Amino acid sequence: MNDSQKFTLVIGATGTTGSRVAAQLTAAGRRVKAASRRATPMDGARAVRFDWDDPTSSEGALEGVEQVYLIPPIGSSDPAAVMLPFLRQARTAGVHRAVLLSSSAIPVGGPAVGQVHQALPGLFSQWAVLRPSWFMQNFTGDHAHAQTARADGTIRTATGEGRVGFVDADDIAAVAVRALTDERAPNTDLILTGPQALSYDDIAATLTQVTGRTITHHRLTHEQMRQRLTVDIPVQFAAMLADMDHTIAGGAEDRTTDTVQRLTGRAPRSFRAFAEQELRTPAP
Repeated sequence: MNDSQKFTLVIGATGTTGSRVAAQLTAAGRRVKAASRRATPMDGARAVRFDWDDPTSSEGALEGVEQVYLIPPIGSSDPAAVMLPFLRQARTAGVHRAVLLSSSAIPVGGPAVGQVHQALPGLFSQWAVLRPSWFMQNFTGDHAHAQTARADGTIRTATGEGRVGFVDADDIAAVAVRALTDERAPNTDLILTGPQALSYDDIAATLTQVTGRTITHHRLTHEQMRQRLTVDIPVQFAAMLADMDHTIAGGAEDRTTDTVQRLTGRAPRSFRAFAEQELRTPAP
């Protein structure tokens, strides 16, 4: 198989960023393998089955692949245990570039996917780690904040007055595509934010203005948040997420970067513009 026939493997191709990365790559004329547990068909891409919990699914997914976009296994407290063997297999199979989705809250060598971040430069000569801030999409669809906003007009966090540089998943995907396809990979980690750092009080106020429904930010303690999360997810993962809220309260996410503008040539979308497009109540 010559280079013009090589594929980019997009893991998590039905997810928030994966679906956008796959769509943007195919729109640019790239050959894409869209990987998901059920090999869900996607326009312009070859659907392949891939499951982090099933190592036998790796060989077929990696065949003919040159670049890979990596979404860690959801809810895993130790993603390195399954991801690192796969990445070694990918290198042996001929993959030469890997772009990993991590988080602005997780530094290299830190918990969870931070261990994969640390290992990536030793496995691939071309690589990037995307470390986006919290997604704007957390307030749409089936995400927890969207559900409570619709159900009772509240958003519950333990972030206090802390601010976050919320970022649009479309902007994350656009950076991922550049990291996967530019002649030279970034070979670094990239902090991705939107244009403003906003508190959850600010978010609630914007949602109120855009939707016409009163949305309020209900502030929980760290312990209340942890207990709330353990209803739906494993205790260790719930504790990690509650800890992230605690760090936000302390100012850890109160920043913006020029990464989206620098890599894509366009400004990142603001939360108000996002909300007006995705959540505005249609006129009668």
